[in-house]
Amino acid sequence: MKSYCASAYRYLRRPTREVKVGKVGIGGSHPIRVQSMITSDTMDTAASVKQTLELVKVGCEIVRITAPTIKDAANLQKIKKELLAAGCDVPIVADIHFKPDAALEAAQWVEKVRINPGNFADKKKFAIREYTDEQYAEELGRIEETFTPLVKICAERKIAIRIGTNHGSLSDRIMNRYGDSPHGMVESALEFARIARRLNFHNFLFSMKSSNPKVMIEAYRLLTAALEKEGADWNYPLHLGVTEAGDGEDGRIKSAIGIGSLLLDGLGDTIRVSLTEDSIHEIPVGRALVKYLEERAQGSFDSTTVLSYDPFSFTKRASSKVLRSGVALGGEEPPRVFVSAKVEEALRPRLAQLGDLAPELVYEKTSVVEVDPRNDAEIAALEAMKEAVVVAVKDGLDLNLVSATRMLAARIPARHPILLKDTLKPDSSEGGLSGLIRASIHLGALLCDGIGDAILVRGEPAPGACLRLGFNILQAAGSRIFKTDYVACPSCGRTLFDLQSTTAKIKAGTQHLKGVKIAVMGCIVNGPGEMADADFGYVGGAPGKINLYVGRTPVKFNIPEAEAVERLQDLIREHGKWVDAPVGGVPVVV
Repeated sequence: MKSYCASAYRYLRRPTREVKVGKVGIGGSHPIRVQSMITSDTMDTAASVKQTLELVKVGCEIVRITAPTIKDAANLQKIKKELLAAGCDVPIVADIHFKPDAALEAAQWVEKVRINPGNFADKKKFAIREYTDEQYAEELGRIEETFTPLVKICAERKIAIRIGTNHGSLSDRIMNRYGDSPHGMVESALEFARIARRLNFHNFLFSMKSSNPKVMIEAYRLLTAALEKEGADWNYPLHLGVTEAGDGEDGRIKSAIGIGSLLLDGLGDTIRVSLTEDSIHEIPVGRALVKYLEERAQGSFDSTTVLSYDPFSFTKRASSKVLRSGVALGGEEPPRVFVSAKVEEALRPRLAQLGDLAPELVYEKTSVVEVDPRNDAEIAALEAMKEAVVVAVKDGLDLNLVSATRMLAARIPARHPILLKDTLKPDSSEGGLSGLIRASIHLGALLCDGIGDAILVRGEPAPGACLRLGFNILQAAGSRIFKTDYVACPSCGRTLFDLQSTTAKIKAGTQHLKGVKIAVMGCIVNGPGEMADADFGYVGGAPGKINLYVGRTPVKFNIPEAEAVERLQDLIREHGKWVDAPVGGVPVVV
């Protein structure tokens, strides 16, 4: 298989053709576009217009609006008319699931239509069956018949299509042949792309979204390699996003890991940060991710060093276990959390109260061999060491940490555990959102590549925030679970309850359940699929009614919203996952 990017060490943006979305160009020579989605009911014209204008005011370049029915799709005409009357010509994207007829209606009024290959022409029933090649071909014929009218109207109106695969809503047909996998996500999208190309339609782009950053990263890499294999004219742009990222710091970290890991390798032409918050809060995070690329480009370098890992399949780098200050790291141990001596001193009075959030090793008091991965003599010295030692990239180097650490992992013997740093210049770091983005990308990208036996965050000046950030990055990357894990979708016009307040209420009642994964979904579009690796799910089934899931299986139906959180807690008890909250509450680092 060909590579997914030009270089794993030097930043080179993937060249693509231009796709036009109204006045906005995506790909080609255009900058990376930042977009979002409104949360209001599409039938509420005034609210939809108001939210769209608010998004544009804070820098949103493309606005997506859900169109779950023909009626909603038809109302996009009114929304578009009101926006133009207000002097706003921002491109509008109609978000379509399940309803091809709604897509045909929406295509008359908007600049782009997003379709989900998993449910555009398929009704998901979680059916298990074997498809012969002939039966599979028949299914593809049915899909082409359904998709062709939309392609034709988009060609006539010169509007764009996003072929947006979601890990949580792959069709039964794809699931049965390819499994619940990144490979299945890619093939699902390519099936629709082949139809568009047969109709000589090329104004489209792809997305490969998942709530799991590892799955998302692998899917986009596989897609990019597959497009390159198909030929030079398959150079379609990519839309990046982590779906159901959640809210607060956790949502920002998970989005930064998934989106940032791809951006730093030159993939991505437009992005959306999906937070369970008001949409205007997504734009600053998206803009910060794009701005990070200035730093990435300055710190990258050329190298022909062969990577130590397979970028298309996650495997943790093998290393030997070592003992430092009574703490084991490397081997099969979870990544350990280092802190600076300054942070350890500030937190010392509260160490007993931190519980699982306590720092494990102090950087200045731990033996770490620091090297320039380009220095042959320093690498040779490590090769000569028979005992495993903890290794890190040397401070002060003017290198991007992801590039430098990838080279380090490729050049040193695998027995040596690696300490990951968020920055090589801690004294010049400003913390805040940019520090969170940098730490999440630098540490998260490497963890998702399978590299890293310990982490050190120094770019956040506040001691408590510094420690919390490190633990939260490990959790978001799926490398170490220390608290309840939540998968929460962003609000949109399909949402059947208030996601923000409900998510907060669920967290308040379950945040002490370490290792339990709970999905909070506003509707059924991605719910059952995105909950595939969740223990329990809370899903909007109808207005004011909630369905509860165990894994992807619905077990409780039409529960009144007022009692649904308590019923969720009861369900967790029934399945033996409940423990009482500790006296004094869950340890929190502030």
